[in-house]
Amino acid sequence: MQLTGSQIIIECLKEQGVDTVFGYPGGAILNVYDELYRHPEIRHVLTSHEQGASHAADGYARSTGRVGVCMATSGPGATNLVTGIATAYMDSIPIVAITCNVGVSLLGKDSFQEIDIAGITTPITKYSFIVKDVERLADTIRRAFLIAKKGRPGPVLVDIPKDVTANRADYVPASPLLPHAEPSFDGEDIKKALTLLAEAKRPYLFVGGGAILSGAASEVRTFADLLDAPVCDTLMGKGAYDGTAERYTGMLGMHGTKASNLGVSECDLLVAVGVRFSDRVLGSPDCFARKAKILQIDIDPAEINKNIPTAHSVIGDVKEVLRRLNEGLKQQSHEEWNAHIREYQERFPLTYTKDGLSGPGIIEKIYETAPSAVIVTEVGQHQMWAAQYFKFRKPRTLITSGGLGTMGYGLGAAIGAQLANPGSQVINIAGDGCFRMNMNEIATAVRQKLPLIEIIMDNRVLGMVRQWQTLFYEEHYSATVLDDTTDYVMLARAMGAEAKRVTTEEEFAEAFAEALSSGMPYVIDAVIDSDDKVWPMVAPGKPISECFDGGDYN
Repeated sequence: MQLTGSQIIIECLKEQGVDTVFGYPGGAILNVYDELYRHPEIRHVLTSHEQGASHAADGYARSTGRVGVCMATSGPGATNLVTGIATAYMDSIPIVAITCNVGVSLLGKDSFQEIDIAGITTPITKYSFIVKDVERLADTIRRAFLIAKKGRPGPVLVDIPKDVTANRADYVPASPLLPHAEPSFDGEDIKKALTLLAEAKRPYLFVGGGAILSGAASEVRTFADLLDAPVCDTLMGKGAYDGTAERYTGMLGMHGTKASNLGVSECDLLVAVGVRFSDRVLGSPDCFARKAKILQIDIDPAEINKNIPTAHSVIGDVKEVLRRLNEGLKQQSHEEWNAHIREYQERFPLTYTKDGLSGPGIIEKIYETAPSAVIVTEVGQHQMWAAQYFKFRKPRTLITSGGLGTMGYGLGAAIGAQLANPGSQVINIAGDGCFRMNMNEIATAVRQKLPLIEIIMDNRVLGMVRQWQTLFYEEHYSATVLDDTTDYVMLARAMGAEAKRVTTEEEFAEAFAEALSSGMPYVIDAVIDSDDKVWPMVAPGKPISECFDGGDYN
């Protein structure tokens, strides 16, 4: 049957099972929005800013494992998606961004609101398409969804000139293409890995976001038990292994626990599962786990030996690789090694000053009251406190920007996660610096009648940057003091949300209980000390074994 390009776009979204699209209309994409108007089965969420739409699609994808979808018009509408697309790219999150451009005949002529968005996003997508022929539109959209899901997931952009959305072509319905990937590893790869595992006397399991993306939480748990090894994780790996389990020693790296950092520095085999060995994990690459052989398991061959040399690697889907290893691995026993790591845990627990309201204290209260909540964060001190003090037991319960470290990410992502998981309580934890960047999305949450909770850790400074200035820049607080009189409670109420300012633990507990029962967007402005710090810490470029905390610093 003959359909317009806009009709083909909507039919292809329906083919892919898309139920929610986040976006913002404009002139070049009007034909698509006109067709979307006729299809109420696809929920369109009008965000306050296009960046909020891309973050919401990201939060939808992270919390479900499905492809998130956002759309925007040409020019500034399209470029406003870029930060969200880059955020998804750095963390391997599958989203499809649909933009519309000026007509084909106007391309390259500096037309009103023309931009080469496909060119701009090429470095931050798995693939960027521009569709100049309506006959190729359906196949391109189908390919976009397949590419976003296949192998290592990531964002894909499809840019469509306005006249293509109006032109007609034959449309033949099709089922979604499934991302079946042939395993890259063979029996010899598994055999060599099993030999390394059996020979280890002090093994450590290091789990990253790849374990979550592959749905391998069950396999990770079985593997850890068979290997009889302690377990640490990355920020992106939170929830892939139960944060309350006895084997779990906390996060690794710059703000990792002393137990994890010291343990990995002493292990003789580090099994890295779905991690990319970022600089925040490695500290000094030359000193990282230098007593250990490294066995790396990852779906992307580009990650092998990229940042750290490995003794052996198995390239393939983490879930499938671990399943094969679990079949062949005999039960190991490392009682003395595990006792040594437990002794580190007892000697070096996470601690904080408990005089008054503090970031870690807020996180502990959230966990005590709502342990099954989906936690979303912005980026900064509050993000690290959430990673340290909330015990994530399941995958896809921490939604945060890891690789790009995007301030302004959280509220949009929380909206996406809450819409995707209506039965869950979603809580976005922000600093006041981050809240300023995306507070307009409170209006979106109110319009959508979402019961999400926004907690602002209000220290009136850019906390993490200030921490670095204190420790490494002789307390030169250049451009990090937020000393204006902005009233976040009044702002939130002006946008239709409930809001309360708190300054004590008792006030926070009362406000949080009220927020949980309100059933509507609720903002808590929690005033904390400007000089609260994230401990432990590793100085940039130093070995992770040289982690220090407040007691060491003072």
